[in-house]
Amino acid sequence: MWETLIVNPMVNALLMFYNLLGQNFVLAIAFFTILIRVLTLPLNMRQQRSMMRTQEIQPQIQAIQKKYKDNPQKMQEEFRKIGYNPADTLTGCLPTLLQFPILIGLYQAIITVLGTTPQALFELVPRTYPAINLSKLIPVDNMFLWMNLSQPDPFFILPILVFASMFVQQKLLTPTSSKNQNAQDNPMAGMTQSMQYTMPLMFGFFSLQFPSGLSIYFILANLIGIAQGLYMKRITDREKAERAAQGLPAAVAVETGDSAPAKASSSANKSKQSANGNEGGKSKSTSPQTATKRKKRSAKR
Repeated sequence: MWETLIVNPMVNALLMFYNLLGQNFVLAIAFFTILIRVLTLPLNMRQQRSMMRTQEIQPQIQAIQKKYKDNPQKMQEEFRKIGYNPADTLTGCLPTLLQFPILIGLYQAIITVLGTTPQALFELVPRTYPAINLSKLIPVDNMFLWMNLSQPDPFFILPILVFASMFVQQKLLTPTSSKNQNAQDNPMAGMTQSMQYTMPLMFGFFSLQFPSGLSIYFILANLIGIAQGLYMKRITDREKAERAAQGLPAAVAVETGDSAPAKASSSANKSKQSANGNEGGKSKSTSPQTATKRKKRSAKR
């Protein structure tokens, strides 16, 4: 089932691109990478937009969580008012989860296509679709610059590039938290901050053992992700500028538990001041009347 749905289509896609692009396996990997990124583009765009939206309303989310920590139902109602759905955090992880079967399948496909031993060729033949003339393509050219694409990079240049490109991509996707904010105030932001370093380190370590062809896929996918992240950031900045130009608030302010009593006390003080002002006005208005009465009494006497 795994080989029929994942590995075999990847093997035939790589062979088809290799045949169409002048039997250059690096170009075949590049075109395959672009195809995968286009297919997963809606999910990736939704993930980035959701993360940037959550970053924008993070102060309101924390205020609601503190105010209604003992009332989950009311908390969900307030979340809906500001357009936040906690389930979007889980769906945002879907593009990352989809990468793992793609990487495992592509690893097996590259090993199968670039195999040079008779056993590897015997394994390749039953996986090939009838529309592909395998006799004109084998053996597949597995050399690019100093690298054998079926073996790890001997000079560790590709693992370093994998780490650097993925770090930049994670940096663009990671929400910026305030300096006074710690992991206890916002656990999700703390976890995202830790993934900014753990994910590049993990894939960089994998690239030390993976074939160079798979490392090239990592690098190209990360570069496309960086360009996509810059584009999304530009769109969100433009939307913020348009809202500011129209005089619309960036987010809805939420009253905390301490602000309500303060507002009540201020309104009470205002009412007292107005009452005192009215009494003063009355006393001032009655003072001329008392003066005229005294004058009349003195005249009668």
